[in-house]
Order: sequence, then C-alpha cells, then structure tokens
Amino acid sequence: MTQALRKVVTFDEFVTWYPENPQRRYELYDGVIIEMPPPTGDHEEVIGFLIGEIVTEYKRLKLPYFIPKTAFVKPCESESAYSPDVVILNRPNLVNEPLWKKASTVSQAESIPLVIEVVSTNWRDDYLKKVADYEAVGIPEYWVVDYAALGGRRFIGNPKQPTISVYILVEGEYQINQFRGDERIVSTTFPELNVTAQQIFEIGGTYN
Repeated sequence: MTQALRKVVTFDEFVTWYPENPQRRYELYDGVIIEMPPPTGDHEEVIGFLIGEIVTEYKRLKLPYFIPKTAFVKPCESESAYSPDVVILNRPNLVNEPLWKKASTVSQAESIPLVIEVVSTNWRDDYLKKVADYEAVGIPEYWVVDYAALGGRRFIGNPKQPTISVYILVEGEYQINQFRGDERIVSTTFPELNVTAQQIFEIGGTYN
C-alpha cells in the first residue's frame, strides 16, 4: 500500500523537499506526499522492455522525443505531481513549460504524447485518479499495463486477467481499448508499433 506523509504541502514545497538522490519514489496527491511502493524485479523488467520498444520506434520515425529518468506531470489546477513509470516528452515544446528547467515538470499536453503506468499495489491510483487527471491535462494517450492482474475486476474482468488498457483522447475524453493475449497493442502515438500484450506479460512473468 502507498504510505502518506501527513503534512499538506504545495507543489513548490514538494519540489524543494524532494530528496536529491531518493531511495524511493514520491508523488504529490492533492497536497499530500505519497511514498510509492518499492518496485519488484518483474515491474522493472516490464518498464525496461517498454522503453526499449518505444525508443526504437521514435528513433526510427525520427521524432523529437525522449524519455527522462525522472519527470513530473503536474495537472494545472491541483497541488498534485505524478512521476510516471514511462513518460515520453516532446522536446520542442519544453521551451513553453515554465517548470521544466527548474523542476523537471511538465503540464502541457503538447509536451506529453504518451504516459505509461505499470500497475503495482496502488492500482486504484492508475485506474481512477490518474486517468481523470491525465484526461484533464489533455494527454493524448495513456497506458495502464496490468501484467500481474492486480486491478479491480471492473477494470480487468472477472475472473481477473492480465490486461493492457490504452486510453486515447477523443474530443477531450478518454476512450479505452483493452488488449490481452496475442493482440497487438494499438497506439495512436506509434501506429506501427509491433508489440503484443503477450510479449509484455511474458517479460513480467505472467502468461495469458
């Protein structure tokens, strides 16, 4: 479970407080600092696999994208800041981000083509809070990678099964497509990306 530190803080206070070389990851949820659960090896392998595939694709397409080691996505109207497992940034728009140079933070949809969260024990945040906030920011595409079938049954079926949920922004609202087994993940950001749900599940040690 995530662990909340009690004091309510502003985003600026959070950035000032954030450890220089943190042993854990932290996010800010409506002014409350949340310590993220420590990752498992499988979790990190899935992230590494996804980064490798996506970097290969945007380099092939000669897109001006990169994946930062650590960056925050900040919804404009709240004292929240999320550090996604994978966030693809559009380098040319970063000059328009007032918090980028100082705090490695983005808040404009034009800077963020795609965000990926790999589900862990705090799955409610990925399926509920972050969906709403990423939609409000206007992020065009958001993946929830639930390789271990940790999410609630209303999100991944009953019985629960490993699922990739891809949220695509259409006229300001997310529409969801889900992928399992040998289905190729359909991405509007990377239409020619050739990755199946099964490949990701096998990296994570689960089989569908």
